[in-house]
Amino acid sequence: MAFTAADVKKLREMTGVGMMDCKKALTEADGDFDKAIELLREKGLAKAAKKAGRIAAEGMVCAKVCAECGVAGIIEVNSETDFVAKNADFQKFVSDLADVVIKDAPADVDALKACQMGDMTVEAALQEKVLTIGENIQIRRFERYDANTVNVSYTHMGGVIGVLIALEVSENLKGNATVLELGKDIGMQAAAMNPSFMDKSDVDEATLAKEKEILLAQALEENKTAAKPKPEQIIHKMVDGRIGKYYEENCLLQQAFVKENKVSVEQHIAAVAKELGGEIKLVKFTRFEKGEGIEKKVDDFAAEVAAMAK
Repeated sequence: MAFTAADVKKLREMTGVGMMDCKKALTEADGDFDKAIELLREKGLAKAAKKAGRIAAEGMVCAKVCAECGVAGIIEVNSETDFVAKNADFQKFVSDLADVVIKDAPADVDALKACQMGDMTVEAALQEKVLTIGENIQIRRFERYDANTVNVSYTHMGGVIGVLIALEVSENLKGNATVLELGKDIGMQAAAMNPSFMDKSDVDEATLAKEKEILLAQALEENKTAAKPKPEQIIHKMVDGRIGKYYEENCLLQQAFVKENKVSVEQHIAAVAKELGGEIKLVKFTRFEKGEGIEKKVDDFAAEVAAMAK
């Protein structure tokens, strides 16, 4: 079955795949569109397998709340380059994935890949994106908050950082605009200050013991060079005092509020609740920063040029 340049263009528009790949697929399929699409998908799987070993530390985070049901989702999808993260098609794909998380409540990434996205599975849609974009693309992680809390999302720098905030509020404050603004402010706080814990009570004993060990070593070293060295029992009391500073730096509720640093986040929440005549409690938060913890490839261009010259 013969095909024309217009057919190649049509297949390109249908699949988003490059013109040459579309032409090859139509040639191999003898002009059969359905078979050509199937061939492109198969080749996409092969290309994805080849690309899977390449480091994907760029990409974006999408955090959103369903306007109808109040369920929230946050997801990180990684690509190899920042250029892809700025692609509108990639951004829509990530946003659509967040919608699937909200709608289907998958248990993990594998379960998410088995969910439907339009007329195909998420796994198939992912493979098509790899084929179309030409980079390794990985769904890294996601979280989902049910609608039994007031959920607020915050996105920083177009998806570099995303935050979900869950607030428990009294019945009279549900849907209150000031509460939603408070949630947004707390999300901004978490994005900017990157707390490790929500509350000081969440700091585990192992982390606390290690921090005290570091602070004690520092205090003892300072005491060696002090004009008037202090007794060791005083040093230990100083360390206990410095732990408070650790909480203020690492625990979201104990951090100084970014918009008014004379009060902590928990004090600001209490003040808003009192002003509105109700109850507000931060119950959890999730902060994703794209690529955090992924070891990025460092290109040694000099070494590559030297190797090519041999």
